Formats: sequence, structure tokens, C-alpha cells
Amino acid sequence: MADSPDARVAVYLDFDNIVMSWYDRVHGRNSYSRDRQRIAEDPTDPEIAAKLSLATIDVGAIIDYAASFGTLVLTRAYADWSSPVNAIYRSQLVGRAVDLVQLFPAAAYAKNGADIRLAVDTVEDMFRLPDLTHVVIVAGDSDYVPLAQRCKRLGRYVIGLGVAGSTAKSLAAACDEFEAYDTLPGVTLPAKPKQNAAKSEPAPADDAPAGETSSAEATAGDAPSKQRSRRASRAKQAPPAEPPAEPLFSGVPFDEIPPEDLHAAASRLLERALRLGRDKGDDAEWLHTSAVKQHMRRMDPSFSEKTLGFRSFTDFVKSRETLAEVQESGHERLVRLKD
Repeated sequence: MADSPDARVAVYLDFDNIVMSWYDRVHGRNSYSRDRQRIAEDPTDPEIAAKLSLATIDVGAIIDYAASFGTLVLTRAYADWSSPVNAIYRSQLVGRAVDLVQLFPAAAYAKNGADIRLAVDTVEDMFRLPDLTHVVIVAGDSDYVPLAQRCKRLGRYVIGLGVAGSTAKSLAAACDEFEAYDTLPGVTLPAKPKQNAAKSEPAPADDAPAGETSSAEATAGDAPSKQRSRRASRAKQAPPAEPPAEPLFSGVPFDEIPPEDLHAAASRLLERALRLGRDKGDDAEWLHTSAVKQHMRRMDPSFSEKTLGFRSFTDFVKSRETLAEVQESGHERLVRLKD
């Protein structure tokens, strides 16, 4: 499934970039810029919290995609980790052995802070680790074009990963291969929540009950309280924002998952490995079971079919008959994902 059994991969994530880009992809162009101040002041505000929840990044999808090219030698994520928007991802990233590089904002928005630091570290790693074969750049800025070109000149295979609609075409052209985050297995674009009807529909007129005084003073005095009551009633009836779809693989190490969840986690891990293998195999439906297992172990080194009670990986795959099917021919074992 990797380009070479000896492929060694380095991953660099401009985490601020991917978070902001996905937020704009979910909520509309420049949404993050409009909400930036409110997010900084109070990310627990119900409206802001709902929007952040819908735009949650699936860290596991990114790491697993990078692992499909070979062994992950190093993985670094660059951001201001003191920011609440980024801090919620720290446990997921640490759980996937990602090195968190802290960027302290030196200016209002720390413009180009991650760009320069990420580029300097990448070029340094090219000379410090001559056995690196692949470089994965998770970002969308055109500022990374010179970095991608330099990595290619130094003999590395460059893979770009960014959010559709927020990635510069020049960056995609500078890479050997480019993939949109939106297309990764397990990543779905959530539906936008419906706007509150109170913003677009006029308030319904109240019917005056029998016996009620109709004086102008009484009507004027009751109007504000009635409007507040109607707004409160509509707020209670408004449907909550839909939570984001559960990722195929949560990113929690296999040996830390409760025993009752091990089988479900293993099924999700197998599904993601098969989807990635199919997408990278030039429409090849059948994959060697050994390659699939190797990829699953790259995604989660703690995975073991014996922990689940199976003597072999083939037996494990056969037990997931609703998810995958196995083809045996002599000593060859092939597996493919069921539609």
C-alpha cells in the first residue's frame, strides 16, 4: 500500500491553517475571520461552541492517510496550543505521537508564524535525516510553494493535504501528489444548521383574550414582555446543532480502548485501511491481507488480532463479513471492502 516497503515519512501540520480552513468550509467563506473575536473571548458561548463542534477536525484521518505512504518517522503540528480552539485537540495529537510545537503569538494574529517555523524545520530535517523519502505538508497557503519545491529538489516525494476551496492551486501544483481533506475516509462535510426562524419570519400576532382591556397603554406596556416570551419560546423549540459524524477511527491507542469496544474499534480501523488502500491502488479492489495488516499497524501499532481472540489476521477479516470479503488462492490471501 505504501510506495515502497522502506518508505519513511515526515508529516508537518500547520494546525491553525487547517482548523480555520475547515471552519470556513463548514460555515461559509471568511466565517472564521468574522467569528475570531467571539471565539477568542468566549469559546464556550452556546452558538460558538456549536459551530466549533460542527467544524471539528478528524486528526486520525490525517495521520492515517500519511501512514499509508510508509513508516511515520516524525510528525509535528504547529499552533498556539494555549488557544482553546487548538487545546481541545492536544490529547488526540499526543495519543498519535505528534510533536506539538508551541507558537507564541508575537503580533495580533501571529501572521506567518507557523509558515516560517515549519519551513525552517522541514529543510533542516531534510539534511539531518537523509533517509526520509516522503514529506507530507498539511496546509493550504501558497507560502508553502517554495518549501514543496525545495523538498522535491532534495529528492523527496511531496504530498500536500488541504481543505477544498481554501488551498492555493499553486501549492497543489508544486506537490507530487495532493489530496483534499474533505475526501479522506471518515471525513464528511456536516450539514449547516438551519437559521433561527425568528430572524426571517415576523412574530405572529397575539389574539386578544375575551375580557381583556384594549387600552393603548395596556397594549404598549405588555408588548415588550410578550415579545420576550415569544423569543424565549422559540429558543426552546429551536433544534440543537447536529453533532459531527463520528470518525471511523477515534485515534485512541488500541490498547487503551475498553475491552467491550475493542471489536468495534478494530472494525473501524480495518474499514479505514481498506478505503485508503483502495483509493491509493489505482482502482484496485483486491488488496493483500499482509499489506492491509501492515497499514493497520502503522495507523495503530498496538493493534493485534490475537487480542481479539483470532489466530490469524485472515480469520479476523473473515469475521467482518459484512465489512470485507476474502479471496484465497493457494498461498495468496486477498481482501476487499464491500460496498
